[in-house]
Amino acid sequence: MVSAKQPSGGYLVDFEKRKPQQKPGPDSIRRARKTAMIDVSAITDLHRDCTERWHHAPIDNPYRGFLNLVCEQHQRNFLLWHEEDKARDPTASDHEIAAVKRRIDRLNQERNDWIERLDEYILNNLAAWGVRPLPRAKLNTETPGAAIDRLSILALRIYHMEEQTQRTDVDEEHRERARAKLSILHQQHEDLSTALADLLADLFSGKRVMKIYRQFKMYNDPAYNPYLAQRRPAA
Repeated sequence: MVSAKQPSGGYLVDFEKRKPQQKPGPDSIRRARKTAMIDVSAITDLHRDCTERWHHAPIDNPYRGFLNLVCEQHQRNFLLWHEEDKARDPTASDHEIAAVKRRIDRLNQERNDWIERLDEYILNNLAAWGVRPLPRAKLNTETPGAAIDRLSILALRIYHMEEQTQRTDVDEEHRERARAKLSILHQQHEDLSTALADLLADLFSGKRVMKIYRQFKMYNDPAYNPYLAQRRPAA
């Protein structure tokens, strides 16, 4: 079994380097369940580090493997956050708001697509290592990809709430309210990180069963959005 060290200290099994004809035996499967676990701290480190860096430098993605997908998904939330800010600018023209709205729709579609790619990666790797759900394995209400998306958004909220605690153009009461909200956000982030780690442990031990529930976003598809269909040129 080969492990690949990822940026930010996350260790993931390098499934691609295992020869296709190799069939893992019981011992290797048990080891995989311990070492193939996705390091949640590596994910949250990525969210924090990228959020900080991208506010001062161009968006990049220096990661490999699963963390490369995590970074791509986080990029969409980062861009969405700032497009949403533009959409609320009271001085923006109707033309500017329309352009922002279209960018938001596109980014939100991409965001959901990357959530599904995260889940596909995990599901494929569970199958590659022969992990089978136990007879009474339960289905979780959300997938790991959805939880990673929520952690991504929380990282952005924490970053921007911390900015509010450091503003010098507001009174102390504003900063105190921001500090109170920041404390809650940190608790939410800790709780969700723990819950995701527990979910991943249950998935790799067979205690939980994983399915991908496709979002099937309809608003960007002319086949399902009647307003887009009306404007589509006739064949």
